Amino acid sequence: MSLSRWLPGLANLLHYRREWFRADVQAGLSVAAIQIPIAIAYAQIAGLPPQVGLYACILPMMVYALVGSSRQLMVGPDAATCAMVAGAIAPLAMGDPDRLLQLSVVVTVLVGLMLIAAGVARAGFIASFFSRPILIGYLNGIGLSLLAGQLGKVVGFKIEGSGFILAMINFFERVGEIHWLTLIIGLAALALLIWLPRRYPKLPSALVTVAVFTLIAGVFGLDNHGVAVLGHVPGGMPELAWPQTSLEEMKSLLRDALGIATVSFCSAMLTARSFAARHGYAINANHEFVALGVSNLAAGVSQGFAISGADSRTAVNDMVGGKSQLVGIVAALVIALILMFFTAPMAWIPQAALGAVLLMAGWGLIDVQSLRKIWALSRFELCLCVLTTIGVLGVGVLPGIIIAVTLAILRLLYSIYQPTDAVLGWAPGIEGQVDISRHKDARTVPGLVVYRFDDAILFFNADYFKMRLLEAVQREANAKAVLFDAEAVSSIDVSGIAALREVRDTLKAQGIELGIARARGAFLRMLVRSGLAREMENHLLYGSVRAGIRAYRLWRNRVRREEANAGKVAPVPNLP
Repeated sequence: MSLSRWLPGLANLLHYRREWFRADVQAGLSVAAIQIPIAIAYAQIAGLPPQVGLYACILPMMVYALVGSSRQLMVGPDAATCAMVAGAIAPLAMGDPDRLLQLSVVVTVLVGLMLIAAGVARAGFIASFFSRPILIGYLNGIGLSLLAGQLGKVVGFKIEGSGFILAMINFFERVGEIHWLTLIIGLAALALLIWLPRRYPKLPSALVTVAVFTLIAGVFGLDNHGVAVLGHVPGGMPELAWPQTSLEEMKSLLRDALGIATVSFCSAMLTARSFAARHGYAINANHEFVALGVSNLAAGVSQGFAISGADSRTAVNDMVGGKSQLVGIVAALVIALILMFFTAPMAWIPQAALGAVLLMAGWGLIDVQSLRKIWALSRFELCLCVLTTIGVLGVGVLPGIIIAVTLAILRLLYSIYQPTDAVLGWAPGIEGQVDISRHKDARTVPGLVVYRFDDAILFFNADYFKMRLLEAVQREANAKAVLFDAEAVSSIDVSGIAALREVRDTLKAQGIELGIARARGAFLRMLVRSGLAREMENHLLYGSVRAGIRAYRLWRNRVRREEANAGKVAPVPNLP
């Protein structure tokens, strides 16, 4: 039981079925074929040597295969996290390659520790704050940033300028500097990347494209004609080492590491949950925090950089038919063999071909179709989506996301601050109670106001609840009693209890009794703990609205009989 809880991947492998092996090996080879060129290309986003991208694949994939609970998810370098890592370490490195590598390892270890801490603290609910529109807006922003940042590889000159807008301005100012042979190679690579998946969907298009243009570059010596190539890639496995850093250095990277950890987790969870639902099993968000954190620690100690769930490689794994976590182990072993014995041909990889792969990756992150769907469903959430994209492009990834999430939370609080409410009655031909404001022919019980409040009563909406209920009573001529339908009130806090007491006392001063129907759950427990239920002597608490109305009618009939007998109005007693 403990093994399946803490090492679900290992537990799954211990119960491995022989019939899965062939499909898992095929899927592992396919994932490796996709992972190798992408990892090399993504390393360049962060300004790191190409072998570092491969380092970020080997040990993390093996670790996740043992610790992770998703049978389909492939971890590795991700366009979004790589872009965030680049933004975090580039200003501190100041162009020093060794410093850049050191900082990438430090930020990766910090990301891993934060993810593990979040998992231990059971913070899986954090993923819920990143709504789908916000994630779409974030990915759109990252995609556009990638297009702007990697365009230089395809045109043959380095684009200056920080951020999307400045980079694009710089590009258009320097159009005359385009190296045409590099541009031809880049466009040809883009065309091949677009055509291959359509004509041969099972082929690893990125690997084939990079291999074709590497062969062309080597045969024709394109580096002698001004075409930039990857250059020497050191072979061998990475050395395992804990990064040496200072407290000040870690402090300067904490904010960025937190952003990378949050985005990495949300992106991985979105992918893992999607494929888990497709295959009929569930993902534990808290455990995935730990699994992804341990995988990032593995990336850090093996001289890699921050990783996340890789949606494209996960999709390839699922398409080929991978059955278990063995796929990740097979892919990692293949990449390790490439690093040990076959790095020499990588020196001839044209930068334009890698740039084309990155441009396709950036384009793949942009989701215009979802924008149309969001537009049809909610204009506000579309604004959140667009604002997140603008924030990522304008002020950076983390600030842009924080702005969007803050607005989403404020919108949530506003909806709770002013929830819907209603005075209930009956309309001909409609079963149950209806909102009398929406039905002109609705009728009510004379002297009784049945009021419903459709959300929790908390400190920020307690006064609003009080105001709305008293206004409803004032609109009713000769009100004698109020029945509060609390079915939709999931919880109430101290301020809410105080507001409820004030409502009861205000009504009582006017000779009007307050009853509560359908109180349950946390709301009922707070009524009991606060003593309010005891103060009402349980005579004004009803299991249903119908029971409260019946009690009111009995009391009204009794009052009318007493009036007829005594010729005067009796005081309003507690409802039985």
